[in-house]
Amino acid sequence: MASSSKVTPAVDDNTPGEIGATSASIKEEIKWDPFQSPDWDLEKPTSDAIVRMKRDLHLVFSDPLPGIFIAPESDDITRLHALITGPFDTPYEGGFFHFMLRFPPSYPFHPPRVKFMTTGSGTVRFNPNLYRNGKVCLSILGTWPGPQWAPAQNLSSVLMSIQSLMNEKPFHNEPGFHKERLGWEVKSYNDIIRHETLRVAVCDVLERKSYPIELMEVVKLSFMQFYEYYSSTIKKYAPELDDTSMNDPFGINKGTFNFKKLSQRIEKLQLALSSSSL
Repeated sequence: MASSSKVTPAVDDNTPGEIGATSASIKEEIKWDPFQSPDWDLEKPTSDAIVRMKRDLHLVFSDPLPGIFIAPESDDITRLHALITGPFDTPYEGGFFHFMLRFPPSYPFHPPRVKFMTTGSGTVRFNPNLYRNGKVCLSILGTWPGPQWAPAQNLSSVLMSIQSLMNEKPFHNEPGFHKERLGWEVKSYNDIIRHETLRVAVCDVLERKSYPIELMEVVKLSFMQFYEYYSSTIKKYAPELDDTSMNDPFGINKGTFNFKKLSQRIEKLQLALSSSSL
């Protein structure tokens, strides 16, 4: 991952504070969420902050980042949506991952707040750094100890740091887990992420059409380009994994593999897109 960020340990994270957390620590948790930022709601961005936000947005539009797309909200320059497509040769390949970002009124002296939106309604944890409640744990965002945000950083560096989390062996993002302890963890974790990427970050996205229109257009086009990959992946893993339980080494993601059902959903989506009825 990017050298400017540090990963955080995997914990069960559906609630803003863990059992036994103090009210102060729970209150502190609010500070990562762009949708729960009362400390920013009463302030207007400074003129310098607006200039910098526009510069950052222009940089992404004029020099696009591979696999990254943004859609600022038309009525609020401080808020934007980002789509990160899962990188090639990783268990995230072909997935469409949505993030909501909000710039602070004092930008760039403080980092944006970011929420991961593709969580299967809070049921899937796609990475030790991407919690089911949407929290993105990176030191440059101030959500974990380590190298902190500096004004020289920008929107592009934030998005690339997040993208770097989606690597070929996300199991190792967990501190202290740079080596497998039992010999099966990396494969088991990758199998789960690969299945849930197809289920949640592909099928659910296209069926529910919950992303901003601009990003949905990217999703539809990219889906057709990835279709052969989806089909070959399902054929490869269905015989081995279908109807078996997910064995998450962190004990968080639970369920049963069902690539057969995913194949039916993928084929239905392909037909709908081919006939322009989606």
